[in-house]
Amino acid sequence: MKSQHLSLKIPLLLCALVGCGAGNVVANAKSFRAGVSAITANLGVVIASQVVDQTPGFVGDSRTAYDERKTYDKTIKVSLSTHAFNFGDNLLNHTLTEPVVVVTNRGREHLLMHPRLIGNQSFSIASATSCGQRLAPGAQCTMVLNYTPTASAPNPQRAILDMDFKGVPEGTPQTVAISGITAALPVGQVAPTDNPQVALYTITLPFPGTVTVNFGTDINYGLATWKQSTSVAGGTVNIFVAGMQASTTYHMQAAVAFSNGIMTNDTDHIFTTGAVPASMHFSATTTTTPGMSPQPGLELLNVLNGNPSGVVVTDLSGNVLWTYANPGNAALNFIDGVKMLPDGNFLMTIGRSSGTALNGPSPAGTINEMREVNLAGDTVRSISIAGLNAALATATCAECNVTLDVFHHDVEPLPNGHWLVLANTTLALSSTTTPPLTNTAPTTVLGDVIVDLDQNLTPVWAWNEFNHLDPDRHPFFFPDWTHTNSILYSNDDGNILISIRHQNWILKINYADGAGDGSIIWHLGEGGDFTLIGGTDPTDWEYAQHGPAFFSPNTTGVFSLGVMDNGDDRMFPSGVACGSAGAPPCLYTTVPIWQIDEGAKTATFLFHQKLLANLYSVFGGNVDMLSNGNVEYDLCALVAGGSDIFEVTQDSTPQTVWNMHVYYTNAYRAFRISSLYPGVQW
Repeated sequence: MKSQHLSLKIPLLLCALVGCGAGNVVANAKSFRAGVSAITANLGVVIASQVVDQTPGFVGDSRTAYDERKTYDKTIKVSLSTHAFNFGDNLLNHTLTEPVVVVTNRGREHLLMHPRLIGNQSFSIASATSCGQRLAPGAQCTMVLNYTPTASAPNPQRAILDMDFKGVPEGTPQTVAISGITAALPVGQVAPTDNPQVALYTITLPFPGTVTVNFGTDINYGLATWKQSTSVAGGTVNIFVAGMQASTTYHMQAAVAFSNGIMTNDTDHIFTTGAVPASMHFSATTTTTPGMSPQPGLELLNVLNGNPSGVVVTDLSGNVLWTYANPGNAALNFIDGVKMLPDGNFLMTIGRSSGTALNGPSPAGTINEMREVNLAGDTVRSISIAGLNAALATATCAECNVTLDVFHHDVEPLPNGHWLVLANTTLALSSTTTPPLTNTAPTTVLGDVIVDLDQNLTPVWAWNEFNHLDPDRHPFFFPDWTHTNSILYSNDDGNILISIRHQNWILKINYADGAGDGSIIWHLGEGGDFTLIGGTDPTDWEYAQHGPAFFSPNTTGVFSLGVMDNGDDRMFPSGVACGSAGAPPCLYTTVPIWQIDEGAKTATFLFHQKLLANLYSVFGGNVDMLSNGNVEYDLCALVAGGSDIFEVTQDSTPQTVWNMHVYYTNAYRAFRISSLYPGVQW
């Protein structure tokens, strides 16, 4: 190879070191670079192998020119983004893959490294996605590790990631401390409960997480409970598995989602349900109109006055999935006003028929209480009428100075955890009493009281009808003067609506979430404060009504309200003789939905289904708007016996979508619920 000669102007110091003169020097390039390399190793300078442009002071080929004004640090500089990484919680034999550290080459030379792990063999390098052995100047790479624990001890498990950098200054950080905690998921336990159709599934989570139980008649499951969580390591989750048919074998399996994102399943468990108790045998037929689909879910029925007596939940084919029997003697007391709470429990009134309070004290053995029960049928908490009377005796709320006789008809759970309970009281009235009774002979009158119980079941507010209504107005069944049967909370303003059957009125009461003075804001019905639009006054008002419900998202101002208009004492215009030729029957039931305008005081029909005389329902029942926009209503007490529950379209000519006919008992109320778990749709 032909030698290259370079003409260089070398500084005096460099010439002195290499033994040259003070002028221009001609040297062999190869030997010159070798000499310079030896010198610069001591001087800490770099001879550029190539210079992009010619710089004053240089002579010769730019590829080997040396700039005496520039020096470069050959030290390899490297940094780690962290010196410790904790994988956290992991299940035995489960792999977690995480980026644990970023390596940055901050120098001008390639970085060589040989990463390795020292310590617990549960950790491994994910080679395909991790740093290699060479990193260019200014570049970054990430070390990705796997954590697959194969043994549950020791805990925590530890290892060292040693990057083994080459050519770096002494003391350069090269290691990352790696750790993780592992545990096995204990196998869950399934046990029977006092309810033959409910199992208790118990599982302990080694780490914080959430559990759902999937269940069904085979390992495809198909149904799921709601989610229940624990926020601590080693926490136990208990879930009642309900919604199973009687005397049937089921498979169930917990699905676990840990807070760190790990998901796993328990083993499959087998559970066989028991038979429905003899006292709760339920007979019903269901029909779905061909080509129509009912709102999915279950039917919650509050049955009484026959067999069974208590609470029944069925699917839409009428199969019994859950029951709670009247806990007392059905001849003395029954269950009313059952409602599902946000925690999945049921709240109910247990007492005798409200009108019997006029006959004197309750017979021995009568149960008279408000009760909350869970899916297993266990009583979670309760308050008896005697206990409430004792609390009222020392309560300081404005209308709490009252003695109650019977819990009846309804209870309204509030968003703040309070219960609005309904009970009655008697008062001997005459023309000289307060309030006065002037249009009939002196008598003992039965009226109702609403009491607000806080989360500790302490009375904090009360509303006594004797303080707000006129005893001289008694259109129906006096001296059972009011016979209030429903309380409906208005979310928008914190007030309450009440259905007073024997007044043929729905009232709005100034409750204001317990701060109201109890004044009556308005009366809806015949002789009330509203003008009826789209119907005939007085005939098309509600009479002996039950179970009102809001049919719009808003509950104040201009809103929609429906009610079960039983029609027991329906009034007709002057000159109309009900039951005569060409006139309507005297007894028939309707399902009205009104648009209520509180400002204009108008009630305008949005829907009005007038039922045939054979569907006249003497008492009970309710209406509700379903999620699909259809209307569900319960005809509790048919003259021919039993009950009929309908889902119909909300049209001017309603079409029946689904119907359940109940035999041998009365469904005092019936509701479509999404499942036995709030927020879970079946």
